[in-house]
Amino acid sequence: MRLSFFLCSGLLVVALSGCSTLPGMGLLSQLSFMSPYKMDIRQGNYIDPVALDKLKLGMTRQQVQFIMGSPLISDVFHADRWDYIYSLQHDGKLAESRRVTLYFDPEGKLARIDRSGMPEQAPAAASVVPAAPAAAKG
Repeated sequence: MRLSFFLCSGLLVVALSGCSTLPGMGLLSQLSFMSPYKMDIRQGNYIDPVALDKLKLGMTRQQVQFIMGSPLISDVFHADRWDYIYSLQHDGKLAESRRVTLYFDPEGKLARIDRSGMPEQAPAAASVVPAAPAAAKG
């Protein structure tokens, strides 16, 4: 009984794989809704543009760490450099990537901010002033 069930099931799968509505596409390859769930994967330190705007040159390491959090990469060979990296994968594909590098001078003060790994900010929308309603002619 079990053997005949497995044989019939196997024959059914083989038979359905040959069915197609488009040339070269079997029925089983069209069942994309049966793909496994892929969750969003966030890695690194989220880099908030608002927090990034609060950074000012001359801040101490403690002040920077209070605003930005601990750096993802703090290299012993480059003690004057902190890297903040963030990435988001959606459905297995890279959806967003951000990188900010902060450089400190020998006294431990923030000397330079490299935002080259940040996405371009959309220009602020110009404030639109509604036109005054036309005076009713009476």
